[in-house]
Amino acid sequence: QVQLVESGGGLVQAGGSLRLSCSASGSSSNINAMGWYRQVPGKQRELVALITTSTIIYADSVKGRFTVSSDNAKTMVYLQMGSLKPEDTAVYYCNARAAVTYWGKGTLVTVSS
Repeated sequence: QVQLVESGGGLVQAGGSLRLSCSASGSSSNINAMGWYRQVPGKQRELVALITTSTIIYADSVKGRFTVSSDNAKTMVYLQMGSLKPEDTAVYYCNARAAVTYWGKGTLVTVSS
């Protein structure tokens, strides 16, 4: 079992920056990928960024604005968000993949125009 806890969400003005953190505990040594998804009410949860041992994937909508990183032990994953837009407003969920997929409870990011 892996437990994920997000932090760092909040209210920011358009054009601003925010950094999300996710802490993994439990059987984190089995994790082979970590990342972030986001969800707006009424819409499907969508991938924002994913980091594996060999690659990093970004959604087209955040390329050049967001940066995902993690520690080597796969106990922390971060999402540095810049040039934020109102359409980035969503609940952001931490995601970790091992034999199963784990989710955090989410942290709300609100970008005001």
